[in-house]
Amino acid sequence: MQIDAIIVIAVIIFLVISLYKEILGPAMTFIVAVAILGITHVLEPSEILEGFANEQIAVIVMLLLLGDIYRRTSVLDIFFDYVFKGSKSVRNFTARMMFIVAPLSAFLNNTPLVALMMPYVHNSAKKFNASVSKLLIPLSFAAILGGSATLIGTSTNLIVNGLVIDQKIIPNLPALNIFDFSAVGVPMIFIGIIYILFFGQKMLPDNKAIIDELPDLQREYLVEGRITSGSNLIGKTIDEAGLRSLNGLFLSDILRGNIRITAVPKDTILLEEDTLLFTGTTEAIADFVQTRKGIEIPSIGMFSRKKNTKVVEIVISHNSSIIGKTLKQINFRAKYDATAIAIQRNGETVSGNISSERLRAGDAILLLAGTYFEERLKDTKDFILVSRIKEINRLGRARTAFLVGGTVLVILLSAIGLIKFFNGLMFLLTSLVIIKVAKPKDVLN
Repeated sequence: MQIDAIIVIAVIIFLVISLYKEILGPAMTFIVAVAILGITHVLEPSEILEGFANEQIAVIVMLLLLGDIYRRTSVLDIFFDYVFKGSKSVRNFTARMMFIVAPLSAFLNNTPLVALMMPYVHNSAKKFNASVSKLLIPLSFAAILGGSATLIGTSTNLIVNGLVIDQKIIPNLPALNIFDFSAVGVPMIFIGIIYILFFGQKMLPDNKAIIDELPDLQREYLVEGRITSGSNLIGKTIDEAGLRSLNGLFLSDILRGNIRITAVPKDTILLEEDTLLFTGTTEAIADFVQTRKGIEIPSIGMFSRKKNTKVVEIVISHNSSIIGKTLKQINFRAKYDATAIAIQRNGETVSGNISSERLRAGDAILLLAGTYFEERLKDTKDFILVSRIKEINRLGRARTAFLVGGTVLVILLSAIGLIKFFNGLMFLLTSLVIIKVAKPKDVLN
């Protein structure tokens, strides 16, 4: 056996052991492996650098960037909220999830897609009192099946396409087209989903995660919403408005003039100037702040029109100088570039005009925070930042249409051979930075 072959086998053994035992991180493991091959002259410097200039690797990186832009801008969040709000059972949710995730996975990277789906999976498991494993496994299979339907659905397909382009054995062998895999992949998606829905459900493990056995320790808040003039919800019933099936959010009361409607019936008709009282977890309220339509939240007012905001949670410290004062008195909004959504005190939600509520030590406040909030937070010891719950990037219709339409256009033009997929993605990502859908630092990171 030649010495080069022995070195390669040794490096492969090192890779397997290091990755399995987690001796080094994956990136460092491969860097060390390549360095060994370079030092021993198994690979020449030009061959090592050639990998960094590989077009297919660059396409994989750009697809990861595009998927991350979709995650940051919450375009898919709004779509998922609409799709899943009417789920009536575990099987119904699983069917919706798989038939949505599989097609999306054919064009977007699986990692951000699955990450976006996780809250919906956990909320549905709680809602239907089901094991999370019965939903997570179908989610995984939907993403895998979807990836098999197109050239860009999984990085493996792109790497194979790169090998096809570089090979010299069969002259003039054409590169693979985006939809060359679809003849096999699309039937696989339907067969796989139908099998899981009608047969696989019985075989899926009913494993309860430790976290599922514990009580839900998330704080619950109360938030007020108002039906404003011109709202598309006026004249609709609670059921028709989709206010009975909100993820993690519960419509507890309606205030109508001097009348308080409790245990709100589903056929209650919404009127202009109705005040709706919602209770829910921090995550649910963050979603509500982001996706509400036809409902104004008086406590945040014009602040909600800011394009880049995030929902955060703070706690008033025991030596705070603002104890006994109201948010209005300390000019909280202008001082910290944030506005309060809701307050919780001693495990109870605070109702009424929260801007006039005198603050106490230990109060937990849910905030809609602007760009400068965390920078200004460094100069105060009055409260502690507990968690960043959700970042909200409001694109507006034009930018959302550009993001989605641009993605579809690049895929179609590449499929019919008018442009190379690499060039299309490069142009799309550059355009998204120019029109400020994405920030340069996000792309570089």
